[in-house]
Amino acid sequence: MAPTGEHHLLSTEIVNRGIESSGPDAGSITFSVRVRRRLPDFVQSVNLKYVKLGYHYLINHAIYLATVPVLVLVFSAEIGNLSREELWRKLWDSTAGYDLATVLAFFAVFVFTLSVYFMSRPRSIYLIDFACFKPTDDLKVTKEEFIELARRSGKFDEDSLEFQKKMLQSSGIGDETYVPKAIMSPENISTMKEGRAEASMVIFGALDELFKKTRIRPKDVGVLVVNCSIFNPTPSLSAMIINHYKMRGNILSFNLGGMGCSAGIIAVDLARDMLQANPNNVAVVVSTEMVGYNWYPGRDRSMLIPNCYIRMGCSAVLLSNRGRDYRRAKYRLEHIVRTHKGADDRYFRSVYQEEDEQRFKGLRISKDLVEIGGDALKTNITTLGPLVLPLSEQILFFATLVKRYLSGSKGIATTTNGLQTVAPSSSSGTKPYIPDYKLAFEHFCVHAASKTVVNELQRNLGLSDANVEPSRATLHRFGNTSSSSIWYELAYLEAKGLVKRGDRIWQLSFGSGFKCNSAVWKSVRRIKKPTSNNPWLDCLERYPFEARS
Repeated sequence: MAPTGEHHLLSTEIVNRGIESSGPDAGSITFSVRVRRRLPDFVQSVNLKYVKLGYHYLINHAIYLATVPVLVLVFSAEIGNLSREELWRKLWDSTAGYDLATVLAFFAVFVFTLSVYFMSRPRSIYLIDFACFKPTDDLKVTKEEFIELARRSGKFDEDSLEFQKKMLQSSGIGDETYVPKAIMSPENISTMKEGRAEASMVIFGALDELFKKTRIRPKDVGVLVVNCSIFNPTPSLSAMIINHYKMRGNILSFNLGGMGCSAGIIAVDLARDMLQANPNNVAVVVSTEMVGYNWYPGRDRSMLIPNCYIRMGCSAVLLSNRGRDYRRAKYRLEHIVRTHKGADDRYFRSVYQEEDEQRFKGLRISKDLVEIGGDALKTNITTLGPLVLPLSEQILFFATLVKRYLSGSKGIATTTNGLQTVAPSSSSGTKPYIPDYKLAFEHFCVHAASKTVVNELQRNLGLSDANVEPSRATLHRFGNTSSSSIWYELAYLEAKGLVKRGDRIWQLSFGSGFKCNSAVWKSVRRIKKPTSNNPWLDCLERYPFEARS
């Protein structure tokens, strides 16, 4: 039974289970009602229309609007009555009383203070450029071809094939995603050889493009961070890259495994820490997932879900802490906020790798994943809010909290059938004011996990169709490419020519653990439309499209 007041979070679906083969209902068509929990409605759109923009500007600039005119009036009144000769004589008389030792001491303290300030400031981290791997057309499959290849592989029964077909139809994935050819072969493909072959193709493809775009030599890279959740061979993937490109011996290399779809931002965070500790350096971050090595050939439906969504992809990002790279950089890293809910067993097992009854290995997806993801997202954006939201939004949010507290609209905790509920108060019933994150960011790159997740995030964050267009387009064109999906979305924004100087981009990802991570970038220059080396150039005219329903 759902807690009181939470029935609006539940959605129902009537499922045709086919003709009953045995029992008292043999020969008749049976149906079942599936009840699912939607993302918690923790964010509500608040429409203050045009008054909100004026209020936002007034609050953010109140101190300047109040003090600058006063200072100007006082200064004008004081100086306006003096002639030029009187002004110079007044300045000389006020400074002539200081001896040389006092002036030098003051100057030394001033220089020392400035030096400490600039030396203690964190180094700016710049994103020079990035690359997204685009597989060749011979690896492209439509949804129909995907099911047909799965049938011919002989690994799935009809029920499993039908389930995957229904999942694909409602997934938001289009007919141009990529899978390795070995996936549908009758042989066992979960081998180190197949995994290394796929890793070499996607990783070297992305890195070759990155080095070409940035004109950086592999030997100039001082920090290398690679994240791949499932496939973690020995030697590591980072070692494979170092061997292939013959990188220098003192490179700081890291290999992150088992961290799911949110590992791309974790890898950037690690690279940032390394660059803060190692001045005058550049770092490369590689984010990918091996589709073939993660393939599940069994019949457990909760473990078949990743088969329907995860597709080939890889991103390579070049970061720098060198001041001279500012002129050619695209973005500056502003904030990274990480949330981990792994202390709770329910969150920890929401995405869990294990064997099924037939001893086939795969990822089991919890039926509560959407709810779990919503709670992790709520925690993450609550932490991120004070760092990015304008002062006007924070004041409104705090004022509403105070009003709710004073009016007692929080309610009284009660127990119903063993469940903790919150009884609505009979007082003012003030609704919580949810900050408008569209005032903090110009662009949103939300992890393209599935159409359901993107739609629910759009509803709860109060985003427009244009805000989630990069996520929806990436899911349709490339599928869920795991930790690299947020970079395909940023590549989409660049291909459309939407990123202007000063724009702020919010990258939001979530994955096993359970983790939810945010990265905030600020464009340091206007990003011109690319003419090459962008995965969207051959299909850009087809997007955006209507794919919400």
